Amino acid sequence: MASNLIRNVFSQIHKRFLQSSATLSSTLPVPDIRTSSPSSFTVQFLVDSCGLPLKSALSVSEKFQLDETNPQTPQSVIQLLKSHHFSDTQVAKLIVKYPQILRLKVKNNLQPKLEYFVQNGLAGELLTQFIASNPSAIGRSLDSQIKPCFEFLRSFLNSNEKMATAIIRSPWFLQVNLNGIMRPNVDFLMKEGVPSHGIEKIILFRRVLTQNHKTMIYAVNAVKNLGLEPNAPMFVHALRVMISMPTSTLEKKIEIMKSMGWKEEEILKAFTRFPYCLAFSEAKISNALHFYLNTMKLEPKTVVANPILLGYSIEKRIRPRYNVLNVLESKKLIKSNINTLLISEKDFKKKYVDQYIPKVQGLLEMYLGSKESKNIHT
Repeated sequence: MASNLIRNVFSQIHKRFLQSSATLSSTLPVPDIRTSSPSSFTVQFLVDSCGLPLKSALSVSEKFQLDETNPQTPQSVIQLLKSHHFSDTQVAKLIVKYPQILRLKVKNNLQPKLEYFVQNGLAGELLTQFIASNPSAIGRSLDSQIKPCFEFLRSFLNSNEKMATAIIRSPWFLQVNLNGIMRPNVDFLMKEGVPSHGIEKIILFRRVLTQNHKTMIYAVNAVKNLGLEPNAPMFVHALRVMISMPTSTLEKKIEIMKSMGWKEEEILKAFTRFPYCLAFSEAKISNALHFYLNTMKLEPKTVVANPILLGYSIEKRIRPRYNVLNVLESKKLIKSNINTLLISEKDFKKKYVDQYIPKVQGLLEMYLGSKESKNIHT
């Protein structure tokens, strides 16, 4: 029954709607500026005023031309950017990515947008970081796109710090259809019972809110069918995981768990406790389960009850602890339990390393993973 449940649930999730774009480039000859008459002014300005290397300036000029009779506009753009603490390097990179910015009117276009961003939390380095990573955002309409998006987000995020975090993490908020995608998604989530603090988390998650509305509906229903209600603390995390990968990938991870002896009911239980156990790579899941079940000889139910174990680094965290605990147990100094793997690094070192260094030669080296650990005698 569980097998059919998982198959039916995951088959509902459509293929990922994340799109990637590739920029095609070609190697251009480097002609003398004086011989490239139609673009000579543009090239010269890009080199002298924007700081572009000649080759980059020539490449940009192939697709973009400045008005030679109006050099004041692009010069004003450069001055405005530098007044907002864009470095020469940042200006040059921005122009290469989005040369159209040089055509924007400063007073009634570019300046109001930059000021609006600053007023809403994107000041100083945050502003340059945001514009550099998403230069086309500056080309969006302030009144019809930027302001409505910020106002929508503001209704759930009550601080400039959170607003800045959301926009920098998900700059495509300014590109997605607000009324066609984001608003219907939020309305649906609220109707399903996701509380306001859950909506806030979803906004701060990358790409979740900008999914196609049908994908959102399928994902919400799938998570509910797995036993998590929308008002549950883990629901939004499970939704994030469900949306982040195609069904085929999820199924492969489930098969890995089954091959290591997990029952499907146990997989579902682990997922509801810690959804990110299915977000880790197939290799990480496989390696972790192999170590816990075959090397440490833990019972599957122990890992099911503590699925966060799948997220820990075996080599950097678990194996050093395992080696230390083995030595201490062999000397009958302790009796370990699962909590020894879950406590913080600081607490583990204090309780199981520092305390026994006088009694066990080389214990610290073993914990730190040095070569001396090979010579430890138990």
